[in-house]
Amino acid sequence: MPVVILPKVRDPRFVTIRRGGTLTDSDHRLLALWAASCAEHVLELFESVRPGDSRPRAAIEHARAWVRGEVKMMQARAAGGHAMGAARDLRGAARHAAYAAGQAGAVAHVAAHELGAAAYAIKAARAAVPGAESVAAGQRECRWQRDRLPDEIRELVLDDQRLRNEICWSVFDC
Repeated sequence: MPVVILPKVRDPRFVTIRRGGTLTDSDHRLLALWAASCAEHVLELFESVRPGDSRPRAAIEHARAWVRGEVKMMQARAAGGHAMGAARDLRGAARHAAYAAGQAGAVAHVAAHELGAAAYAIKAARAAVPGAESVAAGQRECRWQRDRLPDEIRELVLDDQRLRNEICWSVFDC
């Protein structure tokens, strides 16, 4: 299983208002869409190794379908779990890409998984490039992700990256 990169104490900014936090439904949906984009950006690293395994792509599609109201949270979360299962016997970039998709699917359930999708995507980008170039590849991926952050959630995500960078393998130093 992937390393748990959620904080020990839940940040109320990532808990919806109806559950006692401060996160609006619209921002929750934006987090899910951004996470899906991060995961999709590196999905080819998985699909090139396992072209017949659709579980990671399905998790990304379920995340987007949840945003559109087409599937329930439990369906998106389950698809995320199946994507994690696709990673189980893999190593390197393909494994991290599948984990990114799994994390994206889980955002519907716990918004703070948004950073997991981004972090695993950066790890996938790093693992896809050998040697000394891997850090630069990760930094490029991190900047790509930041360039796609919607204004409405930009500060929230950047602060989350700052707070959780250490438990996320310091991948957000870009």
